[in-house]
Amino acid sequence: MNALDVLALLPLLGLVVTALVLMLSAACCRNHRLVAFLTLFGLAASLASLPIAWPVTPRQVTPLLLMDHYALFFIGLILAAAFAVTMFSYEYFKRRGTVYWPNNADVTTAVSSERRALARRPERQSVPLQEPEGPPGALARQREEYYVLLVLATAGAAVLVASVHFASFFLGLELLTVALYALVAYTRYNPLSIEAGVKYLVLAGLSSAFLLFGMGLVYAVTGTLAFPALAAAPIQVGAPGVLMLAGMGMIMVGIAFKLSLAPFHLWAADVYQGTPAPAAAFIATVSKGAVFAVLLRYLGPGSTTPGSPLFTVFAGLAVVSMFAGNLLALQQRNLKRLLAFSSIAHMGYLLVAFLAGGPWAAMAVAFYLAAYFITTLGAFGVVSALSTSARDADDMEDYRGLAWRRPWMAGAFSLMLLSLAGIPLTAGFVGKFWVLAAGIRSGLWWLALTLVVNSAIGLFYYLRVLAIMYRPSPDLSGAEQTIDSPPVRESAPSLASVALTVLVIALLWLGLYPAPAIRAIRFLFGA
Repeated sequence: MNALDVLALLPLLGLVVTALVLMLSAACCRNHRLVAFLTLFGLAASLASLPIAWPVTPRQVTPLLLMDHYALFFIGLILAAAFAVTMFSYEYFKRRGTVYWPNNADVTTAVSSERRALARRPERQSVPLQEPEGPPGALARQREEYYVLLVLATAGAAVLVASVHFASFFLGLELLTVALYALVAYTRYNPLSIEAGVKYLVLAGLSSAFLLFGMGLVYAVTGTLAFPALAAAPIQVGAPGVLMLAGMGMIMVGIAFKLSLAPFHLWAADVYQGTPAPAAAFIATVSKGAVFAVLLRYLGPGSTTPGSPLFTVFAGLAVVSMFAGNLLALQQRNLKRLLAFSSIAHMGYLLVAFLAGGPWAAMAVAFYLAAYFITTLGAFGVVSALSTSARDADDMEDYRGLAWRRPWMAGAFSLMLLSLAGIPLTAGFVGKFWVLAAGIRSGLWWLALTLVVNSAIGLFYYLRVLAIMYRPSPDLSGAEQTIDSPPVRESAPSLASVALTVLVIALLWLGLYPAPAIRAIRFLFGA
């Protein structure tokens, strides 16, 4: 490696240095505010290093990583999303101070004997889903490690999008996934969080096993794990061809799990429900966006020609994901579960552009992912901002009458839901337009029609949430303290409010005047 390689890797190096600084800071000084702002500073520095890396790209850094315009675009998108998640996380965990273990046998049996003794003391017990009372005790939860995990997961996602070799692909994927194991179960006093962590651990481990076995079979046939060499490898007949197809199939199963494509989606709703709202936003955006970016690079535009086995598999996954995601979302009363099934449908929409092939497909995927990141981050940001120290605001009834209590939050949430539904003048509408255009341009009329039908189905459950928000708020007694209660006004805007404001502006800008963003993406992807 030389100086130019280091310049090209500056965004990744910035994330690694930030993680090290956060670990040292947490070891030396327990200060939630300090660690959160160090995280924001590190992510901002990595973002600021993108223009520095730009002049030396495209550059192959070892056989594992390719830092080009494609990688820099998605790294920038990932860093911006992680920055927003950090802002939501600070406010979210700021409200969650000292943890009092609930009087629940399932939880108390999971802690050490010393903690069980503390949990049995009356002054350390509280009723679940109520505000904890009393002075800080011995069971105060440390929050600083959360940001270390968040930065490490971001680094793993950045490695993924720059990968051109299965070795770096797997390293980046495991760095991302292992950090997510802990993020999912971070609120360990919540039984749902522990359940979500165990489910994600088991199923993600299974998907990694499929990936590794598939890589092994592919390597046995081709003798290489580099993406360009695999793309140029001739199609073999006989036993080698069968092994190659089996290996590719196993790799596709692992990737489909990471994207929660149906029928590999069964983990998504339970994991989203038990995960802290900001971490769920990270999984729905950064994790899926990074895997989809590497899928696009691995197979490349136009590598899935109509009629080929790979095209048939992905087309089937797209159709099943769209219908499964939207139809299952219709039955949900939990908002995080609804957003989980919605994300499954949106991954199906993205597959339509992916199957279209060509530079237009890459451009449509890039724009749709940017719009999806903005809207999904905004939706989960509202959930994070409305959550209390006791639980997340994930029940539909928590949003009844929100427009009369929190008009700004209701307005922001309304825009995010309308964008997810693909209503005009929002980023989501422009994104779906380009996906449809890419599909129609390639003659995939039946997939485009399926997308339109499912968008109409999705409109119903998004509008149902909107109707709940604009209904009159029920009268509350003065003693009742729930998410429905009016918020305490702050002297200054919170970080979550600032992040939501920026996301709303970006959503409207991409919806009303998308031309600059489209021109930039065309330049980057050569469309």
